[in-house]
Amino acid sequence: MRAALVTNEFVKSEKFEELFAMLNEAALKEGVELVRSSNAECFEKLGLSDYEEHSLGDYDFILFWDKDVRLAGELERIGYRVFNSAEAIAACDDKSITYMRLKKAGVRQPLSFISPKKFHSDGLLPEAFLRSAGKKLSYPLVFKEVFGSFGDRVYLINDEEELFERARITGERAYMLQEFIESSKGRDIRLQVAGDKVCAAMLRYNDGDFRANITNGGSMKPYTPSEDEVKMALEACRAMNLSFAGVDILFGEDGPFLCEVNSNAHFKNLYDCTGINAAEHIIAHLREICS
Repeated sequence: MRAALVTNEFVKSEKFEELFAMLNEAALKEGVELVRSSNAECFEKLGLSDYEEHSLGDYDFILFWDKDVRLAGELERIGYRVFNSAEAIAACDDKSITYMRLKKAGVRQPLSFISPKKFHSDGLLPEAFLRSAGKKLSYPLVFKEVFGSFGDRVYLINDEEELFERARITGERAYMLQEFIESSKGRDIRLQVAGDKVCAAMLRYNDGDFRANITNGGSMKPYTPSEDEVKMALEACRAMNLSFAGVDILFGEDGPFLCEVNSNAHFKNLYDCTGINAAEHIIAHLREICS
């Protein structure tokens, strides 16, 4: 079996290279030849071949480890099986779309309000929206830009003055205002899903920040999820049409809340924490469904 691994031409870091090496090693164990190409290289080949069917080469599937959804969509259009799909990656990348889709599916989430779209606002704020959302959610609340990774661009807002100032700083970028789950302050669970199974989980915690992300100085330890947490993670992945994902869950006083779904979740920290290699589960799942 032969597959392509698509990565981003412009993201260069040891953290990403470790992840790609783990995917390649897992593929070798499963008898899958994994050929790496960047998104720029893929677009070059597509252009030279006039976007003809299978113009990248003969692949049983494409493991798309990037957020270049235009490329993913073009690869699907010319006949490749792409995982995760362009539509699923795009829906996960935009946290407001994730929220709406999971809400429709009945997955429990913190109450959230999506910002109005702004055009050339020259510093003007949607004051009525901000005041109304602040009263409904109460303070503190979470201000979360809809695009961002590793806990970046997520802020805890303590009062209306802070809310207005953060909205001014954010400008025309889209954001969400979200209920703060006090019982989960500095704590969450990362569950790795492959297929219809949770293959690994860890507890992330941070005594110095309301965000539990390891990148922000958090710590981690192995975790055994409850039946409700596993069910929530799997329901979220099905609702988002994901073949694999990292799912973040918060601790509510009366049960879990879904926080985020990551279509291309980094799993090196999860491996260091649990000894479970998510790459092996992802490749095995893709090999099975594409055989």
